Amino acid sequence: MGIGASIFLIALGAILTFATNVSVSGLDLGVVGVILMIVGVLGLLMFLLVLGPRSRRVGTTDGIVEERRVYNDPPGY
Repeated sequence: MGIGASIFLIALGAILTFATNVSVSGLDLGVVGVILMIVGVLGLLMFLLVLGPRSRRVGTTDGIVEERRVYNDPPGY
């Protein structure tokens, strides 16, 4: 689950919990909203703790830092 999906679930859960006055027989929308918010927060934490550090790593091979040199020769060489 990505950041966007987590934020969407948190927002949807907050809307169901705090902004609706609809009653559905056999279903408490407040509880459903709280569950969606918890799932969204857990998804966001998992993304930041597990997948977040992977995308920030510098790509080196076997700990060897590769050096790239660019030579700007004047025209005519």
